Amino acid sequence: MDTVVNEKMPRHIAIIMDGNGRWAKKRILNRINGHRKGVDVARNTVTQCSELGIKYLTLYTFSKENWKRPADEVGLLMKMLERHLLKEEETLVKNNIRFSPIGNITDLPKSVQSVVAHLIDKTSSNDGMVLQLALSYSGRAEITNAAQELARKVACGVLKPEDITEELFSRHLNTGTAPDPDLLIRTSGEKRISNFLLWQLAYTEIYITDVLWPDFTREHLMEAISDFKSRDRRFGLVKEHEFIGTG
Repeated sequence: MDTVVNEKMPRHIAIIMDGNGRWAKKRILNRINGHRKGVDVARNTVTQCSELGIKYLTLYTFSKENWKRPADEVGLLMKMLERHLLKEEETLVKNNIRFSPIGNITDLPKSVQSVVAHLIDKTSSNDGMVLQLALSYSGRAEITNAAQELARKVACGVLKPEDITEELFSRHLNTGTAPDPDLLIRTSGEKRISNFLLWQLAYTEIYITDVLWPDFTREHLMEAISDFKSRDRRFGLVKEHEFIGTG
């Protein structure tokens, strides 16, 4: 695996967009107001990352566990997601962004599934930034599904157990041939990855900010990228002078 040179921008940024509910609570607002503000920030972040030349952006939009939230809130979130996706078609096409959602899309309401399929088709020829929205997503479920698919291929004689490599396993994940994230940003100060991209985050640089997602700005994004550039990414290796030295 080649080490990323510090001067370079991260090729792939993943973001856990956390803090919508707390943002609303601090302002004595309904949680849905926080989600609406969060959608606006997500829209701006997509555009900003595209302008910066980021090749892949993955946003943790709705987890499989989020279905356990109150039914009214989930229903409003699904309606908001549908409206947001419909409005974003022009922006995605204009900015040459390819829409490639991950997760169990069949869990979503039929109307949302229809919009998702339309956007995938409409942007399939775009060769700019790839936008991966994680929808009804679970890292553990993703790994389990990949293992089951490979097991079926072994059982059918299509594949030998010894043919299963990390690269092959990666290709059976939702993210397919996308590179692993270089940088994970989590807002709201929480220090966990919440079942997000469990396989893909093996060597990802993690940046945690106390800023709640609805308050996240371009300046905060650039701070995270600047911090990433300062990291010494070794991927388990050590520098030769450190190995032979006394430190």
